[in-house]
Amino acid sequence: MASEPPCAPGSPEAPDKGKKTVSQQCEVQPLLVPSGDIAHPPQKLPRAALVRGYGRFHLSIVEARQGQLLSGLDPLEVGRRSLPLEKHPMPEEKFWGDQESLSKIPFKIMKGHSHIVSSCNFCVDDTKLLSGSYDCTVKLWDAVDGSVIRDFEHRPNAPVLECSVTADSKRIIAASYDKAVRAWDLETGKLLWKINHETFIASCKLSPDGKYVVSALDVDRGICITDAENATTVSHIKMMNRFPCASDHHSRSLTACCFDPDSQKVASVSLDKSIKIWDITSQATLLTITKAHSSAISNCCFTFSGHFLCTSSWDKTLKIWNVHTGEFRNCGACVTLMQGHEGSVSSCHFARDTSFLVSGGLDRTVAIWHVGEGYRKLSLKGHSDWVTDVAISNDKKRVLSSSKDRTMRLWNIEEIDQIPLVIKYKKALGSKVKQCEVCDRPFSIYESDIFSETVTKCVFCRMDAKDLSAEASSSSGGED
Repeated sequence: MASEPPCAPGSPEAPDKGKKTVSQQCEVQPLLVPSGDIAHPPQKLPRAALVRGYGRFHLSIVEARQGQLLSGLDPLEVGRRSLPLEKHPMPEEKFWGDQESLSKIPFKIMKGHSHIVSSCNFCVDDTKLLSGSYDCTVKLWDAVDGSVIRDFEHRPNAPVLECSVTADSKRIIAASYDKAVRAWDLETGKLLWKINHETFIASCKLSPDGKYVVSALDVDRGICITDAENATTVSHIKMMNRFPCASDHHSRSLTACCFDPDSQKVASVSLDKSIKIWDITSQATLLTITKAHSSAISNCCFTFSGHFLCTSSWDKTLKIWNVHTGEFRNCGACVTLMQGHEGSVSSCHFARDTSFLVSGGLDRTVAIWHVGEGYRKLSLKGHSDWVTDVAISNDKKRVLSSSKDRTMRLWNIEEIDQIPLVIKYKKALGSKVKQCEVCDRPFSIYESDIFSETVTKCVFCRMDAKDLSAEASSSSGGED
């Protein structure tokens, strides 16, 4: 009769007198104990029985462990005790940037520069960001996760003053204090060309069609138009030393310049408080506005229609100028945006549809202005130092700002119209909203104004009507 396999699980033997139980037999190791250590060596078991017993014993342990682990996952398992599941550490989700928990306008912070961030732009359908800094670098950022995609090589040897990108996001340029303008391919990061000027460069911009580069020069108080493809000079308009009082040129250093939407004209502003608009083909001055501000003008930008030009100044104000009519150079009518900044205004930028305007100031704030009604819609606070530049995404949902605090902030203004600050502001001023009979744009007017019932046009249409009336009266006077 074959002997039963020792330690068979689930089948314990009943103990008999003078006979050891199966569990007692399991405690004996007959093959491993020397014969001298015990008086009566136990009987050896067949090898086949040992193999079968070990197999069943090992299988029972594996099944038990599996049952204990799986029982914790069984929703119907309520009676058995199970081993606690081993906890695997989950990777922490990384959030980029910061935001104030109590802020109604959320923002994200981009940190990567080691010095002042002087310039910022949206590019590649608002999915990428471009920045220039006094740390002599130009960086491309991912607008989603805030990471630096590329640090453009062949970097300038001096602080970067301004950078610009073409409308198709294929090429970027940067001006630096080493008197050079550099161009890179945005996709590959390859340096395309480099131009050295004889004087410092105050500003540089690419034309909307991507064909030209305009540079505002410091010492000779002029502008240089360069072909963006082959880096050849198209025209160089500068102040001649023998004509220090020439009316067609700025009398002091330039601070900024920009192209109009048609890439045919350039606007320049200066420390002499004047505005000039140049024709790049004839190199003639088309428009001059003297004493446009009470202090130096820091920046300028066109609307996407090219009808209006906005200028920011050290006198803490912004002004929107009508540059479409010829009579403007004589009457100098404009809309002044005041009480928005407590310090000098450093930058300005129109939304694509001209519905609002964004400005940055040395008071460390970013102001959002309602263009049609001419008041500050919102003030964005968060920077710890001067705001140097601002930009608006094409979908008008985000605002980008750069600062002297070495950071950029990406503000989400998608729900800005849902914030009831505008309504409260209007009620506090005692004004009411009307709709322009010409352009259907809403505008506000004081209820206390005696002409409130007769005014039916917004400020822009009233400016156009005034210019046309002045032109008609001048022409009729000439005929008489």
